[in-house]
Amino acid sequence: MRRAGLATEDALPPLHAKARLLTWQMAPAVGYAAVAVGVLPVVVRNMRWRVLLAVSWVMAVGWAVALAVSDGPGALARPLDAPTEYPAGLAAVGDHPLRWLRSFTDELYAYPTHVRGHPPLPTLVFWALDAIGLHGTLWAALLIIGVGASSAAAIAVTVRVLAGERVARRALPFLVLSPLSLWIATSMDAFFLGVGAWGVAFLAMRRPLAGGVLLGALPYLSYGLLPLLAVPSVVLWMTRPPVRFWIVMAVGLAVIPTALTLGGFWWLDGIRATLDTYLVSGGSARRSYAYFLGADIAVLGILTGPAVACVLPPLLRRGITARRKLREEPVVLLTAAAIVAVLSLDVAGVTKGEVERIWLPFAAWLLPAASVLRAPARGWLTAQVVTALLVQALVLSEW
Repeated sequence: MRRAGLATEDALPPLHAKARLLTWQMAPAVGYAAVAVGVLPVVVRNMRWRVLLAVSWVMAVGWAVALAVSDGPGALARPLDAPTEYPAGLAAVGDHPLRWLRSFTDELYAYPTHVRGHPPLPTLVFWALDAIGLHGTLWAALLIIGVGASSAAAIAVTVRVLAGERVARRALPFLVLSPLSLWIATSMDAFFLGVGAWGVAFLAMRRPLAGGVLLGALPYLSYGLLPLLAVPSVVLWMTRPPVRFWIVMAVGLAVIPTALTLGGFWWLDGIRATLDTYLVSGGSARRSYAYFLGADIAVLGILTGPAVACVLPPLLRRGITARRKLREEPVVLLTAAAIVAVLSLDVAGVTKGEVERIWLPFAAWLLPAASVLRAPARGWLTAQVVTALLVQALVLSEW
């Protein structure tokens, strides 16, 4: 690829990263993993459900942080300090977010890479943090990690509603100790993951307004999140809510789009302007489509780990044979919806590389597939954490 001039940015394709070697720096993460693998299956089996969700959230935060701090004490905020990230564009917003929103599309070329590659809502989230007095990228990193790690609880809630508490409890250890936690600390896509996961969970819990608001925000957080709506579509198909539910959900879905449209941002104009800047700037636009068509799926395997790779083929075969009884296979349906969403982006060619962060909101929905493994499944859980530890020790990612 390099001889052909097709590898333009990545030192370690398919990852947007460099090779390295950590040794003693991995001690906190190794220690955390050893304790968590031993304790979490017991906690999941014996603890009351609501308390378990809170504990799982805390343990997911701990796992993401333990992995990240092997890069040093400043590792949580460092990715957000890059000149390509959202905080670098906050000066343009200043004290006039509405004026900035109205001119967002016209001024897109002047903004940092991640600002011009996304709708305005992520930048407005950072601006809001700064406006309430939480200055600096550390606060932003803590918000991202907290919201991203909460997806473990949110997805477990959804699985419990659709498949029962026993299945949800079996899935929880794999949701908490997943390899994708490497990029929860710290990339903004982890925030997208949390927003999407809770949007789906609220729909499953019959809270259509909250679910609608969060899911309506997704296309305004990232243009590429639109296919993720396949997951809540499965939930709605399985739960068959009444007409009133659909009406309230529609109101919720309209909140963020209406607010940003009235503020002066037209979503379709944003897509066109972002595509123009993407093609002109080169970079990932010049990456090989054929290579990343397969390589992006390989990265999905890194994110979800060997346990999911093991169970996915028989699980999908089970779904195919179920046919008219698909409603009895909720985990299969959630997994299939996430795979369809990923494949749609992959085939479209808009995700040529850097998918270790882009796949986060999708990959997490593959993790419940590991619930088919017989509990406590410590061997497979160990394989998951070893995968994460090896990638952290051998790969230096920008996020």
